[in-house]
Amino acid sequence: MNKHSILFIGLDTHKEFNEVAYIEEHRGAQPVHLGRFSSSKVAVQKLVRQFESKYPGATLHFVYEAGPCGYYSYHP
Repeated sequence: MNKHSILFIGLDTHKEFNEVAYIEEHRGAQPVHLGRFSSSKVAVQKLVRQFESKYPGATLHFVYEAGPCGYYSYHP
């Protein structure tokens, strides 16, 4: 992946956990299911740091389901 790539990260948000998957922007990319992670702020911050480390320079686009638990993920 080059330094100007885009990574799409999907969060299926729940009160206690998030299901996480991602896909790279290039043609033929396959989605990767990372699994279930805590929905705590600390766990989400750690997840972001892991993506930043694995894909340095990439633009990270986070998306989540439009449910009541997703608003917390978006709101600062």
